[in-house]
Amino acid sequence: MVPPVKHGEVASRMLEDAVASIPALNLEWRERAMEHLNNLTKPPGSLGRLEEIAARLVAIQESERPECSNPAIFTLAADHGVTEEGVSAYPKAVTRQMVLNFLSGGAAINVLGRHCGVEVIVVDIGVDGEFGDVAGLVKMKVAPGTRNMARGPAMSEAELTAALNAGLELAARAHTQGRSLIGTGEMGIGNTTAASAITSVLTARPVAEVTGRGTGLDQAGIQRKIQVIERALAVNRPNSSDAMDVLRKVGGLEIAGLTGLILGAASRRIPVVFDGFISTSAAAVACAIQPRVSDFIFAAHLSSEPGHSALLEFIGQKPLMDLEMRLGEGTGSALAMSLIGAAAKVYNEMATFSSAGVSGALA
Repeated sequence: MVPPVKHGEVASRMLEDAVASIPALNLEWRERAMEHLNNLTKPPGSLGRLEEIAARLVAIQESERPECSNPAIFTLAADHGVTEEGVSAYPKAVTRQMVLNFLSGGAAINVLGRHCGVEVIVVDIGVDGEFGDVAGLVKMKVAPGTRNMARGPAMSEAELTAALNAGLELAARAHTQGRSLIGTGEMGIGNTTAASAITSVLTARPVAEVTGRGTGLDQAGIQRKIQVIERALAVNRPNSSDAMDVLRKVGGLEIAGLTGLILGAASRRIPVVFDGFISTSAAAVACAIQPRVSDFIFAAHLSSEPGHSALLEFIGQKPLMDLEMRLGEGTGSALAMSLIGAAAKVYNEMATFSSAGVSGALA
């Protein structure tokens, strides 16, 4: 008799299936896109990275008319037990308070989302506090935050699996809703500490080199944060060749959720725009799990957090913008999604030399 399959086993299989189904890009589609771009009424390459973006969209979607319709940013919120160590300039209660601010439309991500025509979807995946029946919140709470990683693993195996599965479910919903472009965002006091720990392990760089001010620590606060991360790495000994082990031991629930979202989106050929330092740590974990993910993601911007450039180098991504931002929430994603939408419109709506009756370059 075959034993019944447990929920955790189903979740694990969902992740394995998503990872295995992420395709390799067909470079013929990119070559076809470049041929079309070179026939538009402009000198070849004169629109710079907009042309690169458009060609990647064509290859990702395998479509002659790339789309950025029904875009959305998924802002995942969770708390971190490591805040007990005094690693943030703000109290843990701010995570829940900011979620309420998102839901009332008053945060920077709401303003930029409205400006760029991108829907903001707020997800409670691990906030230490309840919200009742507040409208607009997607409830996927795995636990009321992680444990203090300075004293042991941040998550159990079951919690990690559940958070990854939540992200996979969000990707499935995005596909069902016909979203052809999605972005990532996050909220969680203490999450730059987790991201710095992940960065140090994956990139093999010293903690001090990849740890910054976060929400605004002074120099003494930064030194304390560095010491806490070093202690967490010594206590947990995460395996640098096993991204899941790194994520479980020194990550966060929202980072794990974003990792699942990115993997699930890539498996469905949905391009993902990832935001700043925290979102990039999730993208880096996803790329470490399945390197083909890097073909399906766009780096929104370069954060002023020192570890961000190290992560971008690790996954081989060049950011679309450098605005010295370090807020998170998905703010960089919103702005970059507007650029990507513009690239798609250039590709789809510009006339060719022949259709416009414009002479091409001299031989």
